[in-house]
This record gives sequence, structure tokens and C-alpha cells, in this order.
Amino acid sequence: MELQGKTAFITGGASGLGLATAKNFVNAGARVFLYDLNAEKLEAAVSELGESTLWHAGDVADEDAVKAAIAKAQQAFGTIHVNVNSAGIGGAARTVGKDGAMPLARFEHIVRVNLIGTFNVLRLCAEVMQLNEPQTEDNERGVIINVASIAAFDGQTGQAGYAASKGGI
Repeated sequence: MELQGKTAFITGGASGLGLATAKNFVNAGARVFLYDLNAEKLEAAVSELGESTLWHAGDVADEDAVKAAIAKAQQAFGTIHVNVNSAGIGGAARTVGKDGAMPLARFEHIVRVNLIGTFNVLRLCAEVMQLNEPQTEDNERGVIINVASIAAFDGQTGQAGYAASKGGI
């Protein structure tokens, strides 16, 4: 997809791969909407990226927060053409360690952010994209990019939640 004049909704956009992607998209002429938990880092990112960038702080697994962010992006930019899901967390913990079994809540939190959060955002962005005018001869209306990891195929010791969530993606 040609990025010039298009709008991208990027999760995990305050740092790392999400921020690097945002920089590339802005340089290619896209408008970028960043979504992340850290408002302070989001403000800094938008200051660096310029006028064609906006942000909203929230949890990718929170349906209402994501809906509010998407509405804000639509109000500012009209629609969404690209969704990049790079938000994610780790959390090393052995399945069974010297203190016993890993708390289920820890595993659930990683899966909730990485897998459920990714699906939550992509489904809500896809709902917006389906209303776009076709952008190509094959009726492309948008593009969704989900960031996974080699851990999906080759998980490391202590990374059960991370590997499972990335395998799901």
C-alpha cells in the first residue's frame, strides 16, 4: 500500500518497533495515530514526529479505550488505512520454580496484552477499514500488520506466556 496521505493506527507506538515504524510511515507521508500505555512517552514521540501524528493512551485489551482511540483517530484523520499491532509485553517466569508454580495471573496478563489485545485492536480497525473506498485494483481497503516473534516457534525457558501469545498471533 502506498502510504502517502494514508492514516496508520500503531499500537506500542511510544517506543521500540512501534515508534520506529511510525517514523518510517511519517517519512513516507502517512498520518500516524499512536496508541500505548505511557502518555509521557507518547507526548515525546508526537513532539518528535510532528503535526501529522496524534496519540491516545490506553490498554490494547480494553475494548472501550480502543474504541475511544479509534474514534479520536477518525475524527482527526477521517479513517484508518493501516493498523500495525506492535504492543506487547514479556515476563520471564518458569512454569515451575523453586517457589512453586508460576501464578496463572501472570500468564493470563501476558496473553491478554499480547494476543487478546492484538485481536481487539485489529478487529476494531478492520471494522473501520471495511468502509474505506477500495485503494487498489484488487479492492484493498486497508492493511493490518501483526507483530509476532520467533518465540512462537522457538520459545525460551521461562517464556511460556510470551511464546504462547506470539504463537497465537
